Amino acid sequence: MIRRDSKFSRVFPWVFAVVILGPAGYGFVEKLTLFILAVKRDLIAGFTLFPVVNYLIVTAGMVCLMVWAVANGMFRDVEKPKYDMLNREALLDEIESGEDVDDSA
Repeated sequence: MIRRDSKFSRVFPWVFAVVILGPAGYGFVEKLTLFILAVKRDLIAGFTLFPVVNYLIVTAGMVCLMVWAVANGMFRDVEKPKYDMLNREALLDEIESGEDVDDSA
């Protein structure tokens, strides 16, 4: 099986992430800042504070999971499980059909 590891395939996810996450992060920080200013000036009732704090706690948990996954190499070779599954399926098909099995793969 031939695998392409070109410069494009390494650079594109980072560029795509910056293009998508940059504006999204800016919008999130801007809205969060506006919310904090509104709470400090007592422009909104306190009933909205708890859902927003809950949202921030969940977001922090998701960020921690993402950092943990990246730190443990969960995104290094995301294509490998797909190829492993296909190779196992081909091996099982060969075993079921009674053909000789080559274990060198």
